[in-house]
Amino acid sequence: MLEKEKIDFEKTVIVGVVTQNQSEEKLKEYLDELEFLTYTAGGQVIKRFWQKMEKPNPKTFLGTGKMDEIALYCKENEVSTVIFDDELTPSQQKNISKVIIESKILDRTNLILDIFAQRAETSYARTQVELAQCQYLLPRLSGMWTHLERQKGGIGLRGPGETEIETDRRIVRDRISLLKEKIKTIDKQQSVQRGNRGAMVRVALVGYTNVGKSTLMNAVGKSDVFVENKLFATLDTTVRKVVIKNLPFLLSDTVGFIRKLPTQLVESFKSTLDEVREADLLLHVVDISHAEFEDHIESVNKILLDIKSNDKPIIMVFNKIDAFKHLTIEEDDLITQKTTKHYTLEEWKATWMHNVGQKNALFISATEKENFEEFREVVYEAVRQIHITRFPYNKFLYPDYKDAVEKDE
Repeated sequence: MLEKEKIDFEKTVIVGVVTQNQSEEKLKEYLDELEFLTYTAGGQVIKRFWQKMEKPNPKTFLGTGKMDEIALYCKENEVSTVIFDDELTPSQQKNISKVIIESKILDRTNLILDIFAQRAETSYARTQVELAQCQYLLPRLSGMWTHLERQKGGIGLRGPGETEIETDRRIVRDRISLLKEKIKTIDKQQSVQRGNRGAMVRVALVGYTNVGKSTLMNAVGKSDVFVENKLFATLDTTVRKVVIKNLPFLLSDTVGFIRKLPTQLVESFKSTLDEVREADLLLHVVDISHAEFEDHIESVNKILLDIKSNDKPIIMVFNKIDAFKHLTIEEDDLITQKTTKHYTLEEWKATWMHNVGQKNALFISATEKENFEEFREVVYEAVRQIHITRFPYNKFLYPDYKDAVEKDE
């Protein structure tokens, strides 16, 4: 019998900080997500380190004692990578590398960029990721030349180190300019493609990463979009023509959002998000089985605000109801106070349907196709209303077309 292929995961530790603005509970949520990101990138988290501070140390992120502890642990356990939950400044990254000599030092931004680089399939996605990587790399180049003693420059110290850094900076700046031009060219081509789609109603799936957008796309559009239980399984926007009750519209699956999304990625992927900007209707997909789904909704809404798409008609689609589990409170437990974390699915339905309106909140399972008829009916009605405003006297939407015309006259 053949043995299963073994995947070599990099030994990794992750590091966070509890501050006035970030509680211990919130840090645990972020570190859970960071561990999933690490797994997606090919790492195995063997330990977590964190420290309570007023604010992160501007030199080494954590205190010197904690940094020495991490360095010793990495040396004794042959840890290959240390990942920090927040974006490190170039000087922090350089100083930490002097303490933790045995391991690679990454931050959350670097990790997400690495995952995007792995996931990019098309030339367009690869170009966008490379642009984001170059923008992230540019201010950090000096840290890569620490082996050259004459790096700092100054009297008697001007030499090849400084020259090499400036040469590299110029190369990276030139590369950034080239990539921006390449993206502009592709954007023009895609703009023409979008224009050629005619006046069909456009619907875009948006949501946090790994909430089931691609699964829903496959179920509704009968397409074959890549699906995997990892973060950022989909980078490239997929557009499919969907027909419900003979009413056609375009459905697009977009890149998933995430908390603390690197600014470089928001900038370089703005053109990909044009599908969201130009959509007539947004389907905000939410993984209701995730304990922090309300935070995910808030993160997605913030990004929609950033790209000026928060004023569009939105239908909230709460997915994965088959996986939904809620905490139960024992009858004799008089200490625990019931919070939203203990809500049943019925209580969540009552809450969200009251918040956004009966017709704008759906609870489904894309994998099991549970409540799918209701989903199709609500989406059809929303698309139909947009279609009516665009084509007031459509023969299909108005069976009594002639009467409508005569009445208008």
